[in-house]
Amino acid sequence: MLALVERMGHRETLSVWEHPLSACRAVGGVESTAFPAAAAVLCSVISIHLVDDMLDEDPRGEHLRIGIGPAANLALAFQAAGHLLLERAAAPAGVRAALQESFARMSLATCYGQGLDARELANEQEYWRTVEAKTPPLFAEALRMGALLGGAPAETAARLARLGHVLGLFIQVNDDLTDVLETPARADWRRRSNNLALLYAMTAAHAGREDFLRLSLRFDDPEALAAAQRILFRCGAVSYCTLKLVEFSRELQEIAAGLPLRDPEPVERLVTAHLRPLHQLLERVGVEDPATLALC
Repeated sequence: MLALVERMGHRETLSVWEHPLSACRAVGGVESTAFPAAAAVLCSVISIHLVDDMLDEDPRGEHLRIGIGPAANLALAFQAAGHLLLERAAAPAGVRAALQESFARMSLATCYGQGLDARELANEQEYWRTVEAKTPPLFAEALRMGALLGGAPAETAARLARLGHVLGLFIQVNDDLTDVLETPARADWRRRSNNLALLYAMTAAHAGREDFLRLSLRFDDPEALAAAQRILFRCGAVSYCTLKLVEFSRELQEIAAGLPLRDPEPVERLVTAHLRPLHQLLERVGVEDPATLALC
């Protein structure tokens, strides 16, 4: 279980269970009042990963160690624990009710998205429909719950949730791109059409398409994987994912700039941390000031 928790955080960025704390401080609240939301989000993330690993047939999955039944049961337990933590928050009854609604909305949306993601996706339209349902709700509601516990009005909490929604889209595309360029092959190669970079290489018109379709089925062969990864660069898949990341980064910064926050620094730091991998990628390809490009 410790190994599962360790790989849930995003390297060099804030983990999503820290987002309620950032939102709470940003609206003028005391960080400790958002601890129940942070703990509930962590419980939800563990639950999501337990289920995702089974759906993705991930070789690192906890279900391979303890069994499918116990893993599914454990996922339910963590989800229930999240609700209990929110009910025990030191907040007025109305706020606790709003927290329960937020957590339930997040859970239902994520389950729906996981159901969509369990199928082979046929095109980019299906990809975005699935991603919209699967990833953004967690980030949106994490920020909403933190804001509510910090004493923010519902409207401010909703605007922070909008920031979280776009952040979830950014993170999903960033994860897609990161996963396909790693070695050995990650679980994404087993379900190619559910990853934006792989879907692009499979469906876009380019000279290496047939070679990619053939090589990508042999992802367990290091030479075939390396050849398929080279095609991802040549065919424009990496460039396309980078373009989407730049677009999302601009939207994130635009939303963040318009938020009515008592202390913008925690949210600014959160956004900057999540944009860092994009800036590092742009620097590697020769962009002198990646932060400026992301703002254009």
